[in-house]
Amino acid sequence: MDRLDCIQSFVRVVETGSFSAVARECNTTQPTISKKIAALEEYLDVQLLTRSTTKLQLTQEGERFFERCQSLLDVAAETIASVGQRQNPTGTLRVNCSVAFGQYQIMPYLKEFLRRYPDVKLNLTMSDRVTDMIEEGIDLSIRIGQINDPSLVVHRLGVTRRITVAAGDYFDSDRPEPKTPEELVNCNCIIYSRLATGNQWHFRRSTGGEIVVPVNGNLEVDSSTGIREAVLSGLGIAVCPVWLFGDLMQSECLKIVLKDYQPTPLPIHAVYRRGRFIPAKIRCFIDYFTNEFKLNPWVSDYGIQPAASR
Repeated sequence: MDRLDCIQSFVRVVETGSFSAVARECNTTQPTISKKIAALEEYLDVQLLTRSTTKLQLTQEGERFFERCQSLLDVAAETIASVGQRQNPTGTLRVNCSVAFGQYQIMPYLKEFLRRYPDVKLNLTMSDRVTDMIEEGIDLSIRIGQINDPSLVVHRLGVTRRITVAAGDYFDSDRPEPKTPEELVNCNCIIYSRLATGNQWHFRRSTGGEIVVPVNGNLEVDSSTGIREAVLSGLGIAVCPVWLFGDLMQSECLKIVLKDYQPTPLPIHAVYRRGRFIPAKIRCFIDYFTNEFKLNPWVSDYGIQPAASR
């Protein structure tokens, strides 16, 4: 029995709450993972988990063992990483981000990242829902907005500036262009359902101060790419990341409105679980994108919000 391998499987089963999830991570079968846990329990001569048809639960002995196992695995990973070539980034790095951000701001940089770190295998999952990093085995997540989870370590990568947009031919005599945020209450607004502030849109005046406007519309979408297509299809007005329309900023098919009122910018963070050893593969990813984003006007903290020609 490879005791360290059994311990790693045990820890992941507890973290995910699922033998099947760990089996998928390890490209093996659920019975194989079950046998590892059973072998560990037999070796320790103690029951670590109680199993039912709906959930797994740690026994009292299992809770104590789990806490010590986490520390043990951190020490083991740190020790291995400190020796020889293991100081270089290596292994599979599981990263999660939203679909649109991954498409427009992560994918263009991956060729150089993987060339620079050839021993890293990147597993990128893109989803607009907030993932459970422990349950889904995510090493690093890129999130837009404020992070209030004390279990996560947060590194700022940049900022998402936002704009208020509509299709280039959306406005006419029957649908006049709003001149102030307050006039949005009379407009058909496309709502991004995953926005933390819901249908409360926040704006900064160019002269200072904040305006909060409750907006409404006949379309609600749960993905940024969906919002982009809805805008370009002429379905209404939306507040969007400027990078979502970076390729169309000078195009006649896009109209930026309320230029004197900037939607509140949102920070971009890389986050990982607190209390875990941070391997080189995570550090290099954070460092790489921090440096690249400094040079990217769409997401740089020092960038200037691009303006359309119209």
